Amino acid sequence: MEENGYCSEAERHILFDRRGRFLGYMENAETREATQHRLNKTRQSMAEDGRADYWVAGAPDATGYPFALACDQPHVNLDEALGRYVGRQSSGLIWGAWDDLDLGTREKPVSLNAALGYVYTTRYEQRRLDDVPEDMPRFLAGQLLIESGGQQRAHSAANARGIMQLSSVVLGDCGIGPRNYWHRLAQLDCALSLTAQNARNLRPAFDARFGHLPKEKRDRLFTLLLVQAYHGGAARVQTLLEDDDLAQPAAYFAANHARFSAGDMAYGLIFHNLGRNRLGLSSLYYVADVELAAAALCRLPQMEGDPVCVD
Repeated sequence: MEENGYCSEAERHILFDRRGRFLGYMENAETREATQHRLNKTRQSMAEDGRADYWVAGAPDATGYPFALACDQPHVNLDEALGRYVGRQSSGLIWGAWDDLDLGTREKPVSLNAALGYVYTTRYEQRRLDDVPEDMPRFLAGQLLIESGGQQRAHSAANARGIMQLSSVVLGDCGIGPRNYWHRLAQLDCALSLTAQNARNLRPAFDARFGHLPKEKRDRLFTLLLVQAYHGGAARVQTLLEDDDLAQPAAYFAANHARFSAGDMAYGLIFHNLGRNRLGLSSLYYVADVELAAAALCRLPQMEGDPVCVD
């Protein structure tokens, strides 16, 4: 018998419940508006026939339920991105100066991996990264791969720019003017500064909620939440730790942490709050995508023994 996956056709949506169970799929309509109307009719039908406990209409500014995920998802060509990152492609090589950073030359440019290691080591020795977990460089490498694929001129629909996809507000906070928005050393430096700031802001709430966890699990969970904060903002992650309503999953995981890995808990904090506080499906799969990209990077032969990949 021949079988096809539910997303073998790109013009479909799959629907699933809060426990991640697949409920069904539907074919897209001719327009986005018509597809949204069809999704809501499908949701209603699922509730009426007992496949879902209830349904909520979705809209451009609201997440409906059961949750729906488009089969046609934008993605990074990971092989090409890895090639840029490790310097197999000339477009990924870098040289130049920013602030007190100076790396490579026109004749001898270096890889983005070498640049990330250089910026991290320099700022670490300057005591600017005291609050940043030791394994953060690996996740920053994964973020770079997912955010931009290593493309210097990456520019999102939300007006985020560069290899680390930073907004003009964040770039301005880092002292980076418009003429240097695409500067890759400046982007790496700013991303590390933002991560350090997020770590300082989140640490009190995190320790109050999860400070009793075993150190290894506690450290990994904090790292994963910093990755989430880079994507959606530290304030939003903080509400998942402190808000009376949104922090209920965090309270449960904190009380039952022995049953879950750090990854389970980081995923669960988002999954059980989908549709609230602007937490959508992109928030759900962002950290997983970053972890998968970092794992693919560290499987490359040339990365064996590299500080980014050493536990």
